[in-house]
Amino acid sequence: MSTVELTVEARDGAARTGFATTPSGHRFAMPCFMPVGTRGAIRGLDAADLDALGVQLLLANTYHLMLKPGVDVVRAAGGLHAFTGWNGPMLTDSGGFQVFSLRPKVDDDGVTFRSTYDGSTHRLTPEQAVRLQEDLGADIQMVLDVCPPLPSPLRTVRLAVERTVAWAARAKRLHERADQALFGIVQGGTDVALRAEAAQRTVEIGFDGYAVGGLSVGERRDEMLPALHAAVGALPADRLRYLMGVGDPAGLVEAVAAGVDLFDCVLPTRHGRHGTVLTGAGKLNLRNARYTNDNGPLDPTCTCAVCARWSRAYLRHLLSVREPTGARLVTLHNTAWMLDFVARMGEAIRSGRFEAFRKRTVEVWG
Repeated sequence: MSTVELTVEARDGAARTGFATTPSGHRFAMPCFMPVGTRGAIRGLDAADLDALGVQLLLANTYHLMLKPGVDVVRAAGGLHAFTGWNGPMLTDSGGFQVFSLRPKVDDDGVTFRSTYDGSTHRLTPEQAVRLQEDLGADIQMVLDVCPPLPSPLRTVRLAVERTVAWAARAKRLHERADQALFGIVQGGTDVALRAEAAQRTVEIGFDGYAVGGLSVGERRDEMLPALHAAVGALPADRLRYLMGVGDPAGLVEAVAAGVDLFDCVLPTRHGRHGTVLTGAGKLNLRNARYTNDNGPLDPTCTCAVCARWSRAYLRHLLSVREPTGARLVTLHNTAWMLDFVARMGEAIRSGRFEAFRKRTVEVWG
């Protein structure tokens, strides 16, 4: 079975940097942050924007794409890359996050969803998730998992682990595309022992890479980090490690310190649509009246195209009159800022300054 091949160029403690190569031949740097293009696009941006921003990996969501436009439409267009017009590497989530967010009916065989578009009922099993994602054609696909909210009773978290491990084995048996990697997912809540057990059992099945799911879903950071360390500690060093759904700078830097390589989150783009700006000094609420006459850039330390051309005052004006251009431009900045932040993490690892970088980040964002 083909894997995502890692080339580690430098380490600083457990943090590592280098690049990963998918079975399809796409290459991306690590650590890597994936912007979320749930329906095949980041809201307000297009494929040319992704190229200009230097996006290295994009996430799309199987649940939403199977409902609209339908996997048959994407397959007929030649797969996600041809359909979206973006030729960079892509990862598809299986729909497991919707098990958390939509609270569907879950049984040992799979999940029964109601469509968020028209209320119709849809069934998704581990095998169907594999087939759908093979048809979508992303470079990396995820197994279907059960992501419980936190806090949850231990019996609920244990059942999620048992189902996720069983579904992972079913997905592995069915997966056939040699040019598409398949990643397993580790659940286990904040229970350290259960996380380590779930990771070990998932590794025994054998995947091209491994994700840690079910964190940043309601628990405190001091509860999240021990669980993360327990999971990552049981994952093989020669496989990509992916922390799902975490995108705040403090969370990212702590996860990289634990040995994580890959992340995704809607935080930069969702913040952008609502006027919250990511800066080197922390978050900035552009809707605040204090920025009405502020002709400075969003972040004086940022070199993105938005900061080079438009002022806080102008962008605040666009947001206040609900001009979609405002949300688009702040989204562009936030995405550029996050990608640069992750690149600077890699530089800190290569220069042996990662611990100092981590401390500064936590001071600002913790």
